[in-house]
Amino acid sequence: MQKKYKIGLIGFSIGGQVFHAPFIIGNTSLELYKVTARKPEQQQILANKYPTAVAVQTPDEIIDDPLVDIVVIATSNDVHFSLTKQALNAGKHVVVEKPFTNTTAEADELIALAKQKGRILTVHHNARFHSDFKTVKRIIERKRLGSVVNYQARFDRFRNYLREGAWREQDLPGSGIHYDLGAHLIDQALQLFGKPETVFADLRKQREHAKAVDDFEIILSYPTRKVSLFGHMLAKEPTPRFSLYGLKGSFVKRGVDPQEELLRKGAFPHEHPKWGVESEHLHGVLNILENRQDIRETIPSEIGAGQDFYQNLVDVLNGDAELLITPQQARDVIRILEAAEQSWTEQRVISLKDELIAY
Repeated sequence: MQKKYKIGLIGFSIGGQVFHAPFIIGNTSLELYKVTARKPEQQQILANKYPTAVAVQTPDEIIDDPLVDIVVIATSNDVHFSLTKQALNAGKHVVVEKPFTNTTAEADELIALAKQKGRILTVHHNARFHSDFKTVKRIIERKRLGSVVNYQARFDRFRNYLREGAWREQDLPGSGIHYDLGAHLIDQALQLFGKPETVFADLRKQREHAKAVDDFEIILSYPTRKVSLFGHMLAKEPTPRFSLYGLKGSFVKRGVDPQEELLRKGAFPHEHPKWGVESEHLHGVLNILENRQDIRETIPSEIGAGQDFYQNLVDVLNGDAELLITPQQARDVIRILEAAEQSWTEQRVISLKDELIAY
């Protein structure tokens, strides 16, 4: 009989409720065993949607429980490092929400600790499993554009006010949309193109009374390619998610992966017959010149599959697969975020030299 791994979920706000719990219970090899649910409304949601899970008040009640196999950390960024370290020292496998840590030094310490303890450590860079990114990856792999010379990816939103009490909008380490959304875009770019040579960034606080970065542009430079990553909080008119420009033409993808909207509405992936399927009106457009012929083609989107993250974790635990998202890869995302902040502070291009270890 195949082992069923018991998961302790630390953090049951949006991260735990939307991006982790629904996928955990959909995997027959996992059990949502314990969840930190301090607030009455969190306890009610847990009781209604996950009645077999045990509500606890503190991370220690999860980390110190000998029955817990895997600790999932879906908290604010400021405690990612301390809780991951505590869980690894307790002999647990760990999933930590992105961004991995707030500094490269912290990431390096956790990577070394996981190796010492012989535990699996991975980071929830779930945007790798989004329909839009999977489609872009397919376009590049099939060389439909020839060599891609300009790549633009963005997470643009519109909210011209600050959310009261939101930690992401406070002046704290790891706050700001570059650490939140930019971490996804950097991870995706590294997956597509590998190690960049330099980083240049523009990081701004544009909304009234903003304390954290709410507008970013990060440029990753390669020998024959420019990668531009954007995030804006004042984009009222929708912008393309991806724009790729190659020697043969361009590919533009609008709209966003449908999984988050469904998750926020309370849907369970394993109960949804068309999970991750985009509407046809969101399919991207390829416009190329091939054999002296203009070709304009609508490209059906790949199917989004956030469930693949936890399935890979199960497969790794069972010895059937390699880890898709290694802590070394997640560490390199943090190194680039640090370089972006240095670039903006010093108003210069930052060379990465040999500072990335996974690419």
